[in-house]
Amino acid sequence: MLRLAGARLLDEKDYPAVRSLLAADPVGSCMVSARVELAGCDPWRLGGELWGTDRRRSGELQGLCFAGPNMIPLQGNAAALRSFADRALRKPRTCSSLVGPADQVLGLWDELVHEWGPAREVRPDQPLMALDTAPAVEPDPAVRPVRPDEIDVYFPAAVAMFREEVGIDPRLGDGGVGYRARVAELIASGRAFARFEKGQVVFKAEIGALSHSVGQIQGVWVHPRHRGRGLGASGTAAVSDRLVRGLGRIASLYVNSYNTPALAVYRRVGFRQVGRYATVLF
Repeated sequence: MLRLAGARLLDEKDYPAVRSLLAADPVGSCMVSARVELAGCDPWRLGGELWGTDRRRSGELQGLCFAGPNMIPLQGNAAALRSFADRALRKPRTCSSLVGPADQVLGLWDELVHEWGPAREVRPDQPLMALDTAPAVEPDPAVRPVRPDEIDVYFPAAVAMFREEVGIDPRLGDGGVGYRARVAELIASGRAFARFEKGQVVFKAEIGALSHSVGQIQGVWVHPRHRGRGLGASGTAAVSDRLVRGLGRIASLYVNSYNTPALAVYRRVGFRQVGRYATVLF
């Protein structure tokens, strides 16, 4: 197949153009924006590489993809996606998923599937939702930031959530060392929230990515024995309220389209759909 001009590795001189591209879709680009705002475009500090493609005539940055623990294609036409695939296939796959705007993710997967497939699971339709006002549901006053000394209580709930959502145990491979370190990092930064009852987590959620304008909520989970009490709605409202009114950010999240109970909860809280994500899990 004919390949057009390839993707190039971006660096600090590309920072203004990268920020401009990310600003065009602040909710959709939150995961990458949070990294770039903190670390710039340097791969070592960023924890991954930024790849870009340029318009033929103007040289203006046209396509953008983050390649790190997850591969996140954010912008680009079919030719850009082909060039991202070419660059990705130069070495063995290290990312655990493709995730991001559905058109880019599914288009990139079409280019990669013959080398990287089959995927463990493809989730092609994940409504991307946002809330920029006070939640429509009363926030649960018992939901609060998790303290560092509570990690031993919180960690099993995080594992249970991951197993339900992703379908694998995050402790596989290293006994949970890496995942526990990530959870500890979220707790230390004040971005893990829970409602505790009798020394047990009954609701949890995290702010997985936090840019200057958007916070992306992840890992929403209610203990199975406490479901049906409205804890998911009031707990999500509490975390959203912390983002919107406490931190001055837009609250965002994405959810599988087939998860109709979760969609109903988020809509009741006040979230509206602003885009569509897709995820390819390896």
